[in-house]
Amino acid sequence: MSEGSTGPLAGVRIVEIDAIGPVPLAAMLLADMGAEIVRVARPPSAGVGAWDDVGGDILHRSRAVTYLNLKHTEDREQLLTLIAQADALIEGYRPGVMERLGLGPDACLARNPALVFGRMTGWGQTGPLALRAGHDINYLSITGALHAMGDGAGPPPVPLNLVGDYGGGAMFLIAGLLAAILSARATGKGQVVDACITDGVPSLMSLFYAWEPKGLWADAPASNLLDGGAPFYRCYRCADGRDVAVGCLEPQFFAQMIEGLGLDDCGYRQDDRADWPRMAADFSACFATRPRDEWAALFAQTDACVTPVLSMAEAPVHPHNVERASFVTRGAIAQPAPAPRFSDTACAITEPETLTIAAALARWGEAAA
Repeated sequence: MSEGSTGPLAGVRIVEIDAIGPVPLAAMLLADMGAEIVRVARPPSAGVGAWDDVGGDILHRSRAVTYLNLKHTEDREQLLTLIAQADALIEGYRPGVMERLGLGPDACLARNPALVFGRMTGWGQTGPLALRAGHDINYLSITGALHAMGDGAGPPPVPLNLVGDYGGGAMFLIAGLLAAILSARATGKGQVVDACITDGVPSLMSLFYAWEPKGLWADAPASNLLDGGAPFYRCYRCADGRDVAVGCLEPQFFAQMIEGLGLDDCGYRQDDRADWPRMAADFSACFATRPRDEWAALFAQTDACVTPVLSMAEAPVHPHNVERASFVTRGAIAQPAPAPRFSDTACAITEPETLTIAAALARWGEAAA
């Protein structure tokens, strides 16, 4: 949060109740796009720096933090005064926690009828699991998504929390929040946004739920076009122990791939699943004959859809990412640049700052209570 913010969301004011999981990523993206955000956190413990927390070096960028003890009446009142000046609030507590603090939707909307109250949970505000603990892997487990991952030879692999926390969580929170802000600006009436990972991930699975009853998707891992079942849509290990990604779904791209491998005389029938095991064995043996970067160079100027699998250290220096400035370095930390990009408004990363609640209120045009 900085005065004179730029970006398409400049002028949008959001209170972020400090949390882990989807909430800080959602707030980071909104702040990158210019929203003015005050993150409300517990006072730091003795010996723990203000930014010494999970992901804080990146996930807490571009906005201010103020420290309040929400168990104290005076601090809650100051927060409500700040909320009165905001367009939205986002929080990620279990259902009922904000209400017990006297900061639930009823209290906040009474202070600011146009407020959008964004709630982010794994299980949702209602339902038999609503009050149970859980993490990304648990939420994924009841959506059909986790079952679809892996090779089917054992339990599903542990996924990164990109699909649940961030795809089904943060992105749906952002979409709901912005939709409700547009509605509030048109009608003057705020509302609650109940964003929930176990709702969001099934929405991400829409394509597969559409395909399954038509016989286009088998409800078993590693059996389909996009889950590693197809030999032309998976990763292969190379001679140096590193990997390439192959994604040549279309026949013309498949033809370029097998030509590059020197296998264009093998008579593969791409759409014949009975031929998939032979293809997989041949592709695996072929890719194992050269190092990853040799394959990457060979296919770089083709449409064969063969690319190197880069590590986190390699990704920021890949020529494509360098040309597009997909990563930026601030201090000693390489981090993702703001995304998406806009033609007429510049998004920018700003340094996080610490404000007293009085300063935060003054910046938003309200004297401290």
